[in-house]
Formats: sequence, structure tokens, C-alpha cells
Amino acid sequence: MGHTAVAVWDHKAAIEITKDWNGIDQVVLRNPHGASVKVSLHGGQVTSWRNEHGEELLFTSSKASFKPPKAIRGGIPVCFPQFGNCASLEQHGFAKNKIWTVDENPPPLHPNDSHGKSFVDLLLKSTEEELKCWPYSFEFRLRVSLGADGGLSLISRVRNINGKPFSFSFAYHTYLLVSDISEVRIEGLETLDYLDNLCKKERFTEQGDAVTFESEVDRVYLHCPNVIAVLDHERKRTYMIRKEGLPDVVVWNPWEKKSKSMVDFGDEEYKHMLCVDGAAMEKPITLKPGEEWTGRLELSVVPSSFCIEHFEIQRKSLRYGSNVQL
Repeated sequence: MGHTAVAVWDHKAAIEITKDWNGIDQVVLRNPHGASVKVSLHGGQVTSWRNEHGEELLFTSSKASFKPPKAIRGGIPVCFPQFGNCASLEQHGFAKNKIWTVDENPPPLHPNDSHGKSFVDLLLKSTEEELKCWPYSFEFRLRVSLGADGGLSLISRVRNINGKPFSFSFAYHTYLLVSDISEVRIEGLETLDYLDNLCKKERFTEQGDAVTFESEVDRVYLHCPNVIAVLDHERKRTYMIRKEGLPDVVVWNPWEKKSKSMVDFGDEEYKHMLCVDGAAMEKPITLKPGEEWTGRLELSVVPSSFCIEHFEIQRKSLRYGSNVQL
């Protein structure tokens, strides 16, 4: 696999642009401690996130297709301009199936946010093909960053360059790799209302002190706090999920029956994955001409003991927004 370009943003953090086995460009980010992220230009999709020990943190199906226009089953697909089904658009929108471009002259990182961090900016713009099914001109900039601490950050900026307003829904469809779905719990969604896609989007209220899994789950939790946690008891580690501009959280696991009906998903793979998506679903985002929307997702991994001690403090401090520099 040959390198086509190397760019260094500071003395230790670098990005490389290589080609995958299908000949499609992918960007590899590394930090000084050995953590890494891979981002495919097919869909602007994060396909791998590894910690400093080389352990994969995102799920990708062994049956996933990496050939356009088929979307990649796993990683973090970017779902835009819709998440779900719509008669005129493919499921979860077209952004995840398009070839993005690398911005060769991205704006710099904020000085307080730049130490040991590598990043790449990808661009997707309207083409005649998209305009036929979604007749609005837009510019979508996606920044993917890998921090010195191994944390993964995605910042999406969608600008309306159209002559009239448009609305869209959005999700970072995040496939987390877990040891055993039956031993996983989500904290931070308790007492919230959710729409259950398995019950014709009927509205319910979460009754448990955490979300656990023993059957298929497909829910949209509404008006969520900006920090939630996914605890993997077997690995004794916790995914911390922070989000901004994304009021909702989608939780999905297909379980056994649906897994067997999906051609790009292994029959038993539901046991080792969980989608927990920062999303804007219930109330679509509307942009007037010239307006821009920003949605940010930050993922980090901590020991579960650390999470139990600090989770409530972090959640309360960010519940109503934060001062994180975008």
C-alpha cells in the first residue's frame, strides 16, 4: 500500500493519505502515543479507530462492502440529508455513498486545541446528480480529529448556498465494538422520552435506570443530555459520548432475526456491536440562504471505574451546552 501524500500538523501528529484495497483514497491519522483513525473518502466515513494498544474500538461487519456506491456497514457513516427512509432519497441519505474530497487548505485548529492533534477536513458539495433527488445547493465540511489522548472528534458544518431555505435531518451512525451486547448498558438516557421504530414510532418514556439489551432495539431518544456513557462490563471500559448541536440519540441493535436478513451483516455479529448515534431527528434543522449549522461528536474511552466516579459531574457540566471551541 503506497503513500500518496504525507502532511505534518505539528512535530508528532501526522496524517497520511493512502489507498485501500479497492483503490479508494483513505486518510490515516495518528497521534504520538500510537492511536489511529482511518477515514475513507467513500462517504467521508471513519472506518477504524484504534487506541494506543492497537485495539479496534469501532465495529465493522466482516461482510461489509467497501465498493461504491454501496455504503460501508460499520464505522461511523455520516447520514445526511436524512436519517431513515424517504421516497425520493436512499435510506439514511446520500452523503455516505458519495466520494468526498480532501480540503488542501483547511482552517487551522484553535490554539488551545492543537497540541498533539492530527486532523483532516473533507468536503462534499452539491452535484447535478444530488440536485435531481434533493434540489438544494449545499457545502458540507467534515473535520475528523484524533487527539493526543486518543479521543476521536467529528465536526460537521453544513452551509446553505441555495437561494431558498432547506431542512434536513442528520446522524453520526456510530457502530461501537462491544464484547457482549447482553453485558452492555447505556447511562444518561434514563427518564427520557423516545420514539420506538419497532412500534410505529410510538412515544414511550424510558423506565430503567440504564438502557440494557435482551432483544432488538431501534429507538430515537429525544432532547438528550450532551454527555452519555456506554459501559462494557466484560472489557471494564466505557465509551464517553459528548455531542453538540445534536439533540437526539439513536440506539440500535438488530438482534438475531434481523441480522440474518441483512446481506452485509453476519448472523451472529449483533452480539458485538451497538449503534449509539448523536442525531438531529425529531425536529429537522432548517437553514436560510447563507446560514450554517454545526454538529459535533466526541468519543473517548475510559476505565469503567473512572466513568462511575466522574460521569455525573461531566454530564451536568455539559447538559445545557458547553464552551468547547469549534
